[in-house]
Amino acid sequence: MDISSLIGVFGAIGMVVMSIYSSGGSIGTVVDLPSFLMVVIGSYFALMLATSLSEALGIWSLLGRTFRIPVFNEKGIIQKMVAFSEKARREGLLALEDELEDLDDEYMKKGLRLVVDGTDQEVIRNLLELELSQMQGRHADKIGTVNMWATLGPGLGMLGTVVGLIAMLKNLEDKASIGPNMALALVTTFYGSVLANLFMTPFASKLRAQDAKESMVKEMIIEGVLSIQAGDNTRILVMKLLAYLNPSDRRTLEQELLKDN
Repeated sequence: MDISSLIGVFGAIGMVVMSIYSSGGSIGTVVDLPSFLMVVIGSYFALMLATSLSEALGIWSLLGRTFRIPVFNEKGIIQKMVAFSEKARREGLLALEDELEDLDDEYMKKGLRLVVDGTDQEVIRNLLELELSQMQGRHADKIGTVNMWATLGPGLGMLGTVVGLIAMLKNLEDKASIGPNMALALVTTFYGSVLANLFMTPFASKLRAQDAKESMVKEMIIEGVLSIQAGDNTRILVMKLLAYLNPSDRRTLEQELLKDN
């Protein structure tokens, strides 16, 4: 569970509620079913218009991913790469074949399978980078769906405000109702802003960060696979792969992997 997502959501909602009460208002002043239907439900249906049905329905599981910490096991991948490198240097690249079936990472398995098959280095790089770019494209489409909802929300909010103002202007003779009607008209703008800035834009940013992390891990695998194929010294391989880790993880793993090399 990604605690920062939980803290962010509940903290942001809490601050909005606190600001409403501290300014003399109440939750009841911003709770309005027609505004909710127009902004949240209306923008969701508009999202279906902008995307496919499967993408619109799949956005819920996508948003759920922002509350989970993806595990890419960078340290385990580096350790496995080092073990493969040492084995390949001792026994040859073909000796890796028996080890491949136990690999959990399909991306690494594909790369090393190409190495064992004697595929040209440039071909391996192109194939792995092609798969990486396709993954990034799929992720970008999904993140774009979330950003689309963030864009549609405020737009529907303004539309609701315009509808409310039209109704208010038609009843200007009733001066006592102008204030309440104006407040109600602005509630839709509030809903649109909350939907975009409190939820969808941060969710998209979190998904973008997860995509960047996964892309980095796959780039590290490409570097490791090609280094093993080239027969690089294990110390060189370790230094290449450690460059992808943050400094604290790098120091810990460096002491473990380089002490005997």
